[in-house]
Amino acid sequence: MAVNMAQASASSQITAQDQQALRQVWENIQPDSCPYSYNFHMHTIHSDGQLTPEELIDQALAIGLKGLAITDHHSVGGYKVAQNWLEQLQEQTFLDSSPSTCVPHLWTGVEITSDLLDTEVHILGYAFDPEHPSIKPYLQGKAPKQSDAQAAAVIRAIHQAGGLAVLAHPVRYRRSAEELIPVAAHLGIDGVETYYAYNNPTPWQPSPNQTQRVKQLSATYNLLNTCGTDSHSLSLLKRF
Repeated sequence: MAVNMAQASASSQITAQDQQALRQVWENIQPDSCPYSYNFHMHTIHSDGQLTPEELIDQALAIGLKGLAITDHHSVGGYKVAQNWLEQLQEQTFLDSSPSTCVPHLWTGVEITSDLLDTEVHILGYAFDPEHPSIKPYLQGKAPKQSDAQAAAVIRAIHQAGGLAVLAHPVRYRRSAEELIPVAAHLGIDGVETYYAYNNPTPWQPSPNQTQRVKQLSATYNLLNTCGTDSHSLSLLKRF
């Protein structure tokens, strides 16, 4: 039991440090931060993406990302493979004495289907402990049902696991961002995916009108701003 308690304490400490580091990044996020410096919304073959986790990390290195999160639907399988791949790369970089190779920071991430104001929305979780019992039910490869799907329950589970909760692409739903974001803020959401390319342009860039609307709401409700390509394709630089 003492060993388990020590492991839990160490895990909580790491998660808290990870969350604080991520919060600092988001506090300074800019419209051009994504997709060449940071990317917080990507999918692998562990949900509905086309890239393997290893391919995703290799692209992240080629792009020069400083930090990223894999946000597969209801799974951290891709994150775990990617984390192992990154650790191997870090070890190889150390052995090769190649300081020019910058290995990005990988945060835990997940995208959870949820219900907010009787509307299906997606809530992104970041920097949480994937082994925490509160988040485990949401990492089983399928969408939650009934009370577990309520936004309040999803946000609570992410927080209990030490993470940050973000409303994904808030201008893509049946209800408006002006309706959803205030309620999400009341429920304790930490941030909104402010910089998002709704019409999937090439090259990737945040949609200006939607971005302005979400930025105003995030400022009103003191929420963090995030960015991501929501990549499902073979390129991290676009959605599809």
